[in-house]
Amino acid sequence: MVRFFAAFHLIFLIGFLSSGSESLRFDLQSGHTKCISEDIKHNAMSVGKYHVVNPNEGQPLTDDRKLIVRVTSATGNTFHYSDKVESGQFAFVAAEAGDFMTCFWAPDHQPQVTLSVDFDWRTGVAAKDWSNVAKKGSVDAMELELQKLFDTANSIQEEMNYLREREDEMQDLNRSTNTKMAWLSLLSLFVCLSVAGLQLWHLKTFFEKKKLI
Repeated sequence: MVRFFAAFHLIFLIGFLSSGSESLRFDLQSGHTKCISEDIKHNAMSVGKYHVVNPNEGQPLTDDRKLIVRVTSATGNTFHYSDKVESGQFAFVAAEAGDFMTCFWAPDHQPQVTLSVDFDWRTGVAAKDWSNVAKKGSVDAMELELQKLFDTANSIQEEMNYLREREDEMQDLNRSTNTKMAWLSLLSLFVCLSVAGLQLWHLKTFFEKKKLI
């Protein structure tokens, strides 16, 4: 039984670490932009929250310490936009697969100030609110862990299928590129031989006119 629980927690830990999440703190100077990208699968859940760290606890943030935040897809569709905010959050289901970009912009200000931003971005299984799942389903700890493992396994399977699709696309692109390069090489060879033939014909005609041959 002890071995079972040890193996169970080990598998859960591996599954948890394999889920997509990104939590970080970064500095952003006024007048500058910082963008963070995340590769998200089609129909995958994505949630994020951010806030500007207050350097003076207990005092409100001034306008020069507020952000403009935009989340866009690879095709340019906007999934979230906030103007001059000190904190915010977003949640969406990806209507398309690809690299999603979250960009933070600090309005220009003189003298220049540096903002510290906390940003937490989670996708897939990591984006699920497990506390609400437990409350709504009235499940115990073991059932909740099993549900997490089940969803993590599904997420890994979907990720593998997605990677296979991307690999097939890359192989098709590689084959197409090789075919085009082969035709380009043949065309280059044909042009070179044609030019060489024209040069020989021109030289022969020139020498015949000069009665050198």
